[in-house]
Amino acid sequence: QVQLVESGGGLVQTGGSLRLSCAASGRTFSAYSMAWFRQAPGKEREFVVAISMSGATTNYADSVKGRFTISRDNAKNTVYLQMNSLKPEDTAVYYCAVKYGGITIAAVTRGDVYGYWGQGTQVTVSS
Repeated sequence: QVQLVESGGGLVQTGGSLRLSCAASGRTFSAYSMAWFRQAPGKEREFVVAISMSGATTNYADSVKGRFTISRDNAKNTVYLQMNSLKPEDTAVYYCAVKYGGITIAAVTRGDVYGYWGQGTQVTVSS
């Protein structure tokens, strides 16, 4: 069982920055692939970014490439999402998700491959 707690969301103006954190329980954090998804009001949940167990490999949605950066600190059981140059269309609830072990590139964007999810943190970007 893994518990995830996201934090760092809030209200920011267009062009601003936020840093989200996702703290995970358990002693095998380094054995989990991690990802961030988001869901805007009235829209389906969408993949944002994923990071491999070691942190060496990342996959970004085209909509956030060059603006968002994912990282992880396995010693702190935490994954981070640095969000820069935020746009109103980034407004959503952001969810952290984990999968034990690795994920193929073909599956990394699929929400159903992740076994545990956090409660979400709201990000609102004002225009």
